Amino acid sequence: MRFVLLIGAVSFFADFAYEGARSVAGPYLAILGASATLVGVISGLGELLGYSLRLVSGPLSERTGKFWPITLVGYFIQMGAVPLLAVAPTWQIAGILLVLERVGKAIRNPPRDEMLSHAAAHMGYGWGFGLHEALDQLGALAGPLVIAAVLATRGNYRTAFAMLAIPAIVTLALIVVARLLYPRPEDLQAKLPHVEASGLPRIFWIYLAGAALVAAGFADFSLIAFHFQRAAIVPNAWVPIFYSLAMAVSGLGSLVFGRLFDRCGLWILIPLTAISVLATPLVFLGGFESAFAGSALWGFGMGVHESIIPAAVATMVPQPRRPSAYGMFTAAYGISWFAGSVVIGRLYQVSITALISFSVITQLMAIPFFLRARKSS
Repeated sequence: MRFVLLIGAVSFFADFAYEGARSVAGPYLAILGASATLVGVISGLGELLGYSLRLVSGPLSERTGKFWPITLVGYFIQMGAVPLLAVAPTWQIAGILLVLERVGKAIRNPPRDEMLSHAAAHMGYGWGFGLHEALDQLGALAGPLVIAAVLATRGNYRTAFAMLAIPAIVTLALIVVARLLYPRPEDLQAKLPHVEASGLPRIFWIYLAGAALVAAGFADFSLIAFHFQRAAIVPNAWVPIFYSLAMAVSGLGSLVFGRLFDRCGLWILIPLTAISVLATPLVFLGGFESAFAGSALWGFGMGVHESIIPAAVATMVPQPRRPSAYGMFTAAYGISWFAGSVVIGRLYQVSITALISFSVITQLMAIPFFLRARKSS
């Protein structure tokens, strides 16, 4: 529990920094001259690299056992990129920094999740990862609110990004403390007999297919925020508040969904996925009130997959293969998110109806895969 809470504190301040930045990334890129398609490509490319590079960091940490060094490198890259947005002169430079932030996350997540899984084994995987995710999302709630306050009082994006240097520094300090206090997190879990596992189990691939479809249909908040500004639905100062709402729902949902997963297994993904698809029509079709409700449902969907995905993988894959499994799973998830983001960004300029149809249908197509994975578990 202490290890989970400490890493949760690291994630609180990390999310304070990078989610604060991401909450206004779409409008900021637009002000710097980027189009809707470019916003979709930048956010999608960030997710692509942010997930596909886990194919490297996951297996690398598995082969070398260097979980802490790889985790630390990732955090330092990520937390270094965020404050530099304050001095980005063009949308191209800002886009590079936003992508670099995702790269840092890609490097540190698989080994960090592997370390968390050892502690979560004692608590229930759903509860352990859900508790961590709740603290993570609490930071994602606080960061955008502070950004909103800065914009409301100063109206300056660059000042807001510069302020994020404070939580970034705290994040780096805490992760170093965690490394010193828990040099070998694998010792938190009882040693299991060695398991020869040359491949990943079939249920893993079925579940991966379903998650990839959800990712492809899930609109990135950068494009949603771009739409709020372009359609004049939500005032600029309110956009990070809407993002904070989404993060609050995501964090609370993570606690609930983690518990439900421990009790019900994969079955719980089916109704939760069906509910979360309603976010897209609400944010793109309605006015202020509809956008508010849609943002909350968008956060609902994030909470579902941010809490259940790592917990489910830990139950499907033998312990020695988890770092590679996390890397493979999240890489495929990110590639699908990139492809979907490019399509959704393009459809935004062609037809809102087509965008919504693509998003809803693609996510609903995941349900048969979740049903099949549940039967195989």
